[in-house]
Amino acid sequence: MICLIKCVWASFWLQLYFCFICMCGSLGEVCYSVPEEMQRGTVIGNVATDLGIDVTELVWRNARVVAEGSRQFCELNTETGSLLVIERMDREELCVQSAPCVQQFQLLLENPLKVYSLLLDIQDINDNSPTFENGQIELELLESTVLGRRFPLESAHDPDIGVNSVQHYQLSKNEYFALEVNTQLDRNAYPELVLKKPLDRENQADHFLTLNGVDGGRPFRSGTTSIHIHVLDANDNVPVFGQSVYKVSTQENSPQGTVLVKLNATDLDSGIYGEISYSFSHVPDKTKGVVEVDHVTGEVKVMFALDYEEASSHELDVQAKDGGGQSSHCKLIIDVIDVNDNSPVIAVKSITSTVPEDASTGTMVALLHIYDLDTGTSGRVTCKISDDVPFKLVSEVKNYFMLVIDGVLDREKCPHYNINVTAVDAGTPPLFSSKTVAITVTDVNDNPPIFRHYSSDYSIKFVENQPQGTLVIKVRADDADEGQNAKILYSLSEDAASHLSINAETGEIFTLCPFDYESSTHFHVQVMACDEGRPSFTSTCTVQIFIADQNDNAPVVLYPVQLDGYLAHDIVPRAAPADYLVTKVVAIDADAGHNAWLSYRILKATRSNLFSIGLHCGEIRTLRPFAEDEEIKQTLIITVSDDGLESLSATATVNIMIEDGLPIIDELVARGTDKSHGHSDLTLYLIMALAGMSSLFLVLIIAVVYMRLCRYRYMYRSTANLPIFPPTYGPPGYSDVSRLNTLQKDDRFNSFLTTGSWKGDFRFGSDFVDLDMMNKRGTLLHVGGHSATRAKLLVPHKL
Repeated sequence: MICLIKCVWASFWLQLYFCFICMCGSLGEVCYSVPEEMQRGTVIGNVATDLGIDVTELVWRNARVVAEGSRQFCELNTETGSLLVIERMDREELCVQSAPCVQQFQLLLENPLKVYSLLLDIQDINDNSPTFENGQIELELLESTVLGRRFPLESAHDPDIGVNSVQHYQLSKNEYFALEVNTQLDRNAYPELVLKKPLDRENQADHFLTLNGVDGGRPFRSGTTSIHIHVLDANDNVPVFGQSVYKVSTQENSPQGTVLVKLNATDLDSGIYGEISYSFSHVPDKTKGVVEVDHVTGEVKVMFALDYEEASSHELDVQAKDGGGQSSHCKLIIDVIDVNDNSPVIAVKSITSTVPEDASTGTMVALLHIYDLDTGTSGRVTCKISDDVPFKLVSEVKNYFMLVIDGVLDREKCPHYNINVTAVDAGTPPLFSSKTVAITVTDVNDNPPIFRHYSSDYSIKFVENQPQGTLVIKVRADDADEGQNAKILYSLSEDAASHLSINAETGEIFTLCPFDYESSTHFHVQVMACDEGRPSFTSTCTVQIFIADQNDNAPVVLYPVQLDGYLAHDIVPRAAPADYLVTKVVAIDADAGHNAWLSYRILKATRSNLFSIGLHCGEIRTLRPFAEDEEIKQTLIITVSDDGLESLSATATVNIMIEDGLPIIDELVARGTDKSHGHSDLTLYLIMALAGMSSLFLVLIIAVVYMRLCRYRYMYRSTANLPIFPPTYGPPGYSDVSRLNTLQKDDRFNSFLTTGSWKGDFRFGSDFVDLDMMNKRGTLLHVGGHSATRAKLLVPHKL
């Protein structure tokens, strides 16, 4: 019967597992069934064949088997595609008694990455024998035991499963006992010894049997244990107490271990039937744990302090039982003598362990019942609490005290209070007790968020042209509250919503679009931090974002105008000397700083030794006088570069026509012998500016000192009856000129100044700069003082 049940149960699991294997196959998994304890190097299966993978791919795709657990039981032979055993597999160690026992592995292939699932179903083999926990089973049976009585025996244990586990038991041949197998609710079988012939102690006092547990493996394995049965004599007498009632008295302060009484009972039987065991047959709740009786000697001892106030006497039933089960009873009465040994009792009847910090004064947080079980003066109790807490005790009913709020609560300063309540009685000596009442102050939203930055304002320099989603800055606010009241949500002002976004939880500010330094150099953003309390509090901070320029704009040539199909010509007299100003290339750069510093160079020219250009001013001058055979038309290709880290440039084409008969304008001839129009001019400007500022500062200091000395002299003269000068006296040069305009506005005068040109660029005169034409493309300026040498300058409106 047992074998049939186990086979059906194993068959159910195997059918369920095979269904699982079929489903795995449909999902692209490959499953292998292997017995346990296989030798190292044994081939489990050919993975390449079963998965349809070319064996040549296993090497160059770095194929390998990875275990999901910590142990690698198999490996892949990349040359053959076979899955090999590399480590001993013990099903009992891996899965104990579970069925089925499945280990999962992954087959990984790279280039491209592909993962296959490998399942190993480890089958059980009969490699374990049944064993009994105890080598010998001891039984003691009365010779009066009735026939058919069953005695459960220890079952054998076999780590194997299915048919390899214990299938049946065998008992050595004898005429007194038979063996039957029963099944528990969990389907585990256990053997039972059944008495089939009356026992006779005088005929045979001991019986020795052998029990075998046999499994169903092929070949089968078995385990053995011995059974020793000792036949006992019949119990003819019962124990008898010396008296039916024992009565003792003891003080309630008797120490632990004090012997109250020693019980005595006798039994006329011998051996185990004459051995008496003492116990309490019924113990009242008030006496449990207070006294105990020694099972052998019958001594009754104090185990816990006797309390007169709880029970002035204790009544117990005592049982004396011999080894055969016969028993008799007596009564034990313990009278307790009262002494003053009780400390005051502090009982918390009601408590509000959590109190909001805005609770009003007088709010009750706990109700205490404080009393003393003693009587008279020893029962009178006074109590108090610590002085450094905003609470106090109020008593309106005898022995009941209310713990109420007596001050302002602030969770941020003190979130927890451990209030020590002390009660003292009036006895001699006084006894006291204490109890700690824990009160937690809960938060209310009474604190606004505070930004961590010391000034609540943030300032950051941010480079332009950063992509959308770039982190600009992270603001952080703290709230002294807790929980929902301290949860902060961040938001931006409406004017910043078009170009910035903020993570409402972290305070990280990101860009919604790239910033352009040329459009806006800086802006202010208001960031709001709002907690989620009710009502909520809001704090704001200002984030100043200064846009840093990048060299993202190439120079733009304004003159000469570069139009498709049209290019203006500049005219120069053939008789022009060296260093004669022919024309000027004008360019601008929308960037700032170094990114907008422009340098001019001749990239290509009809004659390389005929013209030069100022490095920073863009002036084109002659290097030498023109020869008679010079070409009439000269073409220059000028490159204009900025000074950025990654320099950007633009090119311009300049056409110069050499004409005979044109007069030479003296103003266009360079003064002096300085040929450099670059760094030397800029250095000279800097030196002059520094000298001028130093001179002005020195003059200012001298003037201030002089005015103070003059004022002191005037005051001195007044004391000597000398004429007193008014305080506003001074030379005409010291009159207030703050409201005077030293440069008179006159439409006859127009001025302009270009970098690097001090040899004729700053001019005054009505005929030098003339505005004579406006059109949709821009404003056309005529530069030059002579009709034969005028050059046209086109300036776009947006500039």
